[in-house]
Amino acid sequence: MSDEEPPTTSSRPGPDLDLRLVRYFTAVAEHLNYARAAAALHIAQPSLSRQIQRLEDALGVRLLERSSQGSRLTAAGAAFLPQAQTLLHTAHQAVLGARAAAPPRTVTVGYVEDLVITPAVRDLRRRHPDAHVRTRHLDWDEARALPEGRIDALVVRTPLPIPGDGLDVTVLYDEPRALLVPSAHRLAGKESVTPGDFADEPLVACAGMAALWTGFWRLDPRPDGSPAPLGPMLVDTFEDKLEVVADGRAIALVPADDRRATLRDDLAIVPVEGVEPCQVVVATRLADANPLVAHFRESAKSFLARED
Repeated sequence: MSDEEPPTTSSRPGPDLDLRLVRYFTAVAEHLNYARAAAALHIAQPSLSRQIQRLEDALGVRLLERSSQGSRLTAAGAAFLPQAQTLLHTAHQAVLGARAAAPPRTVTVGYVEDLVITPAVRDLRRRHPDAHVRTRHLDWDEARALPEGRIDALVVRTPLPIPGDGLDVTVLYDEPRALLVPSAHRLAGKESVTPGDFADEPLVACAGMAALWTGFWRLDPRPDGSPAPLGPMLVDTFEDKLEVVADGRAIALVPADDRRATLRDDLAIVPVEGVEPCQVVVATRLADANPLVAHFRESAKSFLARED
C-alpha cells in the first residue's frame, strides 16, 4: 500500500475575467481580423488590440496569433472560445432573468461626462415616490450598458457612441462645440474661431471609440473635406485629454457647456463657428415595457430640454 498522498486540486482561485474583454475576444475569433472585429464592435483597432492583450495577460496564455493573412486562434484560443461563448450567453441570461424577476417599480438612468440629470430624476421620484430610481455615471466608452440591459435610459451627447439600432432617441437640445487650448495658445482669448483658424493643428483622439464619434470630435474630415492632422496620441479619459491639451501636445473640441475644463487655469475655451453642434439626447431601448422608462423620458423633456 502506497504512503503517497493522492493529488489534490488547487484551491487557488482563477483569474477574474472581464466579460467585456471576453466579448472582444469572441469578436476577433469570429472575424479572424482585428480591423473587421473593431468595426463590428464600434471601437478603434489599437484599443481592441490592447484589450485582447489584457485578456491574454489575465489568462496567462496566448489566444491569437497575427499573420499577413489576418489572425488565427492558438490551441489555447481554440479551447477557450466555446467556453467564452457559453460564459457570455450565461451572463446575458442571468441579466435578463434578474431583471425579469425584479419588481417593475425600478429604473436605472445612466448619464455620461458632466451632464446633469438631477432635475428630471427628482421629478420622476416626485411622481413615483414608491419607485426605486437609480442613477449611474458612465465613462464615455460605457454606453453599451443601455443595449446590454444594465441601465434603462441614457442621457448622452451625440454622436451616439453605440449603434442606434433598437434605440428610441429623443433630442433634448443642441449644444455648440468649443475649442479647448492651452491658456498661452495664440487662439486663447478670442471671441470665436472657425475651423480654418486651427486647420493645421492636431486634435486629441480618444481610444476605444467608434470612427463616427472620433471623427465628429476631431472634426475629421474638416468642412473643406481635408483630413484632420493626426494627434500625438490616444487618450482614455477626459482628464487625460485635459492634460494633453494643457501641456501643448494637441488641442481638442469639447462640448461648449462642459464645465470640467473651466476648473483649470492653464486651459482656455473658445467658441467655434461654422461647425454643427452636438445634441444632448435621452436614449432608451425600443419597446421597453417598463412604464418608468417612458415617464423618465417625459421628465427629461420637461426639465432637461432647452428652448432654441
